[in-house]
Amino acid sequence: MTARAALHDRVIPCLAMLAAIAIAGCHRKPPQQPPPRLETPVQLPEATSSIVVPITARLGDLERSINREMPLTLWSIDRVEDRCVPAQRLKLFGKRVKVTPDLRCRIVGTVRRGRVTLAGSGKTLRLTLPVNATISAEDIGGLIRRETATGAATVHGNVRLDIRPDWTPTAKVSIDYDWTTPPGVTLLGKRITFVDKADDKLADVVAKLERDLPKQLRALDARKEAAEAWRQGFATLLLNRENPPVWLRIVPTRIGFAGYRVQGRNLELTATAEALTQTFVGDRPTDPTPTPLPDLARQVKQPKLAFQIPVLADYAQLEPVLTRALAKLAARGITIPQAGPVDAKFSDVTIYATSGGRLAVGITVDAKLKSGLIDHTRGRVWLTGMPYNDANSELVEIRDLRVAADTNRETVNLLIQLFQTPDVVEAIRRSLTQDFANDYAKVLRSARAAIAERRQGDFVLRADIGEVTHGRVVPTGQGLFMPVQAYGTASIAYRPRVAKKR
Repeated sequence: MTARAALHDRVIPCLAMLAAIAIAGCHRKPPQQPPPRLETPVQLPEATSSIVVPITARLGDLERSINREMPLTLWSIDRVEDRCVPAQRLKLFGKRVKVTPDLRCRIVGTVRRGRVTLAGSGKTLRLTLPVNATISAEDIGGLIRRETATGAATVHGNVRLDIRPDWTPTAKVSIDYDWTTPPGVTLLGKRITFVDKADDKLADVVAKLERDLPKQLRALDARKEAAEAWRQGFATLLLNRENPPVWLRIVPTRIGFAGYRVQGRNLELTATAEALTQTFVGDRPTDPTPTPLPDLARQVKQPKLAFQIPVLADYAQLEPVLTRALAKLAARGITIPQAGPVDAKFSDVTIYATSGGRLAVGITVDAKLKSGLIDHTRGRVWLTGMPYNDANSELVEIRDLRVAADTNRETVNLLIQLFQTPDVVEAIRRSLTQDFANDYAKVLRSARAAIAERRQGDFVLRADIGEVTHGRVVPTGQGLFMPVQAYGTASIAYRPRVAKKR
């Protein structure tokens, strides 16, 4: 290329730029305004959760109550039997002939119980009742004065517990038993047992157990414990102390019956409280007002804690990052294609949310061409970009950067071209690219610690975060917001403090 051609390639674009500036000077336009600033706060939807409420009674307490209320003598027998020993017959000449008459007698006796014990596992509560019988046959046909028999049986009862909507316990007892020693005597060579006499009375014992067990359960006052647990379930928890402060408010709405379970030596009535879980960012919200314990519903939703945790990048944290990146770029030097090297100084970086789900970036620029063809110019340049991240990715980048300008004179093209150079565009894009991984992990650690265990008097609220997902980042008035959905389990249970010995 000749020197003349090289000079032509450099001078013609500069002359074209000067011509554009001159034309702009003849048609002055009002300065462009900054993009509108949106002050939209972080808004988190409330979720529906359910909290397990185990209400525990000791089987030992229930056993003592049953043994205290049930009499030791279950029943007594005192009655005359006309056919205590049936008539004996022989077959003579093809006919059956009575050789001894029916013998009447008087049957007396008692059936006493041993200690009732309770055991079981899971949904099965098993009752064991040892029974001892002493039964006598007296004045047998005037021939035998008395014959006494003893017997022993073990009565087993499978207890199916339930509870009515008004918190009244119910019980259904199914009995099975076997006589290890059936009570009976041998009279005049014939074995006479009294099992049927005892069996008649066992039905009454079963009926009494079914009446008494709910009464014993009512005495344990599960409703009172449930009412206190319900009241303590209205709670406000601090999930994250700062940057930003995040609060979780729990508002129980109804409670359902999930069943009885035997755990070791404890009988647990498991209820599940359905609740609204609401997340707030910033100041502590007002505490929810407890409502009276409602009637029991049938089983509510499967126990699951669900709430949102905001992960926020404050714009004030992004501004110095971009300022430093532009300063380093200016120090290395910037060249505008077809115009040449530029001396530039960047300052007063501002970032905020604007319309269309975009970020607005304002930068004050002092610039001039080193060639001297365009003298010093100063202006406020505005860019907008769309923050983007893949679902469940913590890396947020800026896409679709757009440039506008507002300067103190109509040298608009120089600033526009400056912010269209690949180096400047890449510096801005990289500076605004954010990896939320550290903030994400920090917020989750803080939330897990906050809800792991919280004591309120004699009640302990425990929660555990299992599954965590997050969606797309959204610009808000408070910063770049990444919505994180947390799922887990929660329970609130009576755990009285143990007094320390002095």
